[in-house]
Amino acid sequence: MENNRLSFGQRVAIQVGRNWVTLFLVVLVVLFSLTGRGFFSPKTLNNVLLTSSPALLLAAGETFVIITGGIDLSVGFVRGLISVISAIIMRDLYAQGYSPSFCIPLGIVVGLALGLLPGLINGILVARFRVPPFIATLGMYGVANGFALRFSKGFPITFLPPEVGQIGNGFFAYFLPGRGVSFFERHPDIVEGEMRNLIGIVPYSIVVVAVLLSVFAFILSRTQFGQHVYAIGGNIDAARRAGIPVDRDLIRVYMISSFFAALSGVMSTLIFSIGTHTQFSASLELFAIAAVVIGGASLMGGKGSIWGTTLGVFVLALLEIGFLMSGILPFYRYIAVGTILVFAVVIDQTFPEVVYE
Repeated sequence: MENNRLSFGQRVAIQVGRNWVTLFLVVLVVLFSLTGRGFFSPKTLNNVLLTSSPALLLAAGETFVIITGGIDLSVGFVRGLISVISAIIMRDLYAQGYSPSFCIPLGIVVGLALGLLPGLINGILVARFRVPPFIATLGMYGVANGFALRFSKGFPITFLPPEVGQIGNGFFAYFLPGRGVSFFERHPDIVEGEMRNLIGIVPYSIVVVAVLLSVFAFILSRTQFGQHVYAIGGNIDAARRAGIPVDRDLIRVYMISSFFAALSGVMSTLIFSIGTHTQFSASLELFAIAAVVIGGASLMGGKGSIWGTTLGVFVLALLEIGFLMSGILPFYRYIAVGTILVFAVVIDQTFPEVVYE
């Protein structure tokens, strides 16, 4: 449909349909600025960015899987497993007298390397043995959670090196009213009473996430592998007939999803300074899927983007923090997320040619 043949109202409707998530984000910011005391402030922005970092990683990996028409239910528990493993390595090496500069990087690297294994198994089950993604990843969901509980014995992994929290909650700069800006570390003589006025500028974690999302957004939109991912989701049989190595690419997609889940686990260990298994009630995988769908992806495959998913995650993060600061009971968040999710799917089903034209 050519735009010059459309009425003004139709053109406005198309733009609203294409950008409804962005508009909804703006509405949320305005609404919570009016209802939540101190919502529109640098500290709240930092909270949104910090709490969004692990969720962004989970949802980014899930985006690849959903574009192929699959689903990965294991990401939440893979995250918990890797958080526990990384924390145990850091704790035990530190207790044996190794320096933090040795045990922290080693815990991160080993965690990320092991994090590829669930994705490899999921990918082989889906691609080679034709196991439905729901079943294959549901099985890994249980396996990862079982190992996490076994290693942690059901308790958080604590007594990590103090530098863990400094890295996870560090900022590139700090601003203290009346005393100016300091870079990479807090003002050396800051007293306890001044801490509440200290403002962090650009968390380390969000920079790492932004770089990774940019790289994988480029891979998805500009490389041959990325085009294969969309082709598999559009029509897997046609993709096979076209000579696309579907099995190999599916295995890569599930390994990417698992890698992002592992990275999310490592990042949560750094931010919270403990390693924790994922609680059943956390529903991290469901929130990741919701963020991807809200961001414009279709569960039928063939549609979606990293940037759309990023907007979806920010919608969920703003709802969580905005409801909290506005004094709204937490269960309303679940109602809001469910409503928005259904709304996103209705738009996808009703106006696909309008939204994704």
